[in-house]
Amino acid sequence: MLEPTVTMQEKTITPAPLPRSPQETPQSAAASAAAIRVSELSSWYGDFQALHSISLNVPERRVTAFIGPSGCGKSTLLRWFNRMNDTIAGARCTGTAMLGELDLLARSTDVVDLRRRIGIVFQKPNPFPKSIFENVAFGPRLHMRCSKSELQDLVEWALRKAAVWDEVKDRLHAPALGLSGGQQQRLCIARAIAVGPEVLLMDEPCSALDPASTLAVEDLIFELRQQYTIIIVTHNMQQAARCSDQTAFFYEGRLVEVGPTEQVFTKPARKQTEDYVTGKFG
Repeated sequence: MLEPTVTMQEKTITPAPLPRSPQETPQSAAASAAAIRVSELSSWYGDFQALHSISLNVPERRVTAFIGPSGCGKSTLLRWFNRMNDTIAGARCTGTAMLGELDLLARSTDVVDLRRRIGIVFQKPNPFPKSIFENVAFGPRLHMRCSKSELQDLVEWALRKAAVWDEVKDRLHAPALGLSGGQQQRLCIARAIAVGPEVLLMDEPCSALDPASTLAVEDLIFELRQQYTIIIVTHNMQQAARCSDQTAFFYEGRLVEVGPTEQVFTKPARKQTEDYVTGKFG
C-alpha cells in the first residue's frame, strides 16, 4: 500500500516520512539532532513545585525514557510538551521548551496545532465511543483536507503502522470499546499518528496491559522510532532498557542524570542513578 498524502492548511504533508537507515543503533542517539530542547523549565501546582530547572535535549527520531519513582515529575514534564497541564487549575511553569523554532510554552502558541504535532498516548487506553474507523479518522477530519478515499487510505495506513490492521480490518465499523486492552492501546497509537505528528508521547503505555500486549506495544515502539521522536514514561526498568535509546532519571522534581540508555544502566555517572536502576530504592 502506498503511504497516503493529504493536504492540510494549504500544504501537503505525508504522515510517514522515510525511515532512517537500519544500521543506526541506539548508541547513535547522542549524535542525533534535538527534536525538543528544554531549558531551565520549572513547574508548580499551586504552591507545590513539581519541577526544578530542568534542561535536556530530546533526540530526533529516537526513544527517550523518563524514569524515576512516583511523583518525581516525569509525567508533569511530558504533559507540558503538549500543554495538557493547561487544563489543571493552578498549574504554571517557567523556562522554555522548543520544538524547532516553536516555543511550546508560549501563550501565543496554537495549542490545537501543537497537539497535532505532538501526540500523546495515556496509561489507560482511551478510545472514543465510536467505531474503530471513526477513532482513527477523527483527527484527520479535524486537521486535514482529504477525500473519502484518501481518508480510507490514511486510516488503513495508520492501523497498519500501529500493527493492528490485520486484527481489525474486517470490523472497522464495530465499536472500538469492544477491542481487547492491547488492541485498544495500539488503536490509540494509530489515532495519534494518523495526523502526522513529529513527536509521540507515551505515559506508561503498557502499565495496564498483559505481558503479550506489552510485548506487542514494545515491538511497535521499536518500529515507530524510525519515523517519530518518542518519549516514554515508565516505571519498568527492563522496558526502559529494552525500548529506549536515551534515558533521563528524575528524582524529587530534578533531573539527576541523562544519557545513552546503555550507559545509564551499566555505567551511570551518579550513585543515585545506580541505586535506582539496581532496585535499591524506588
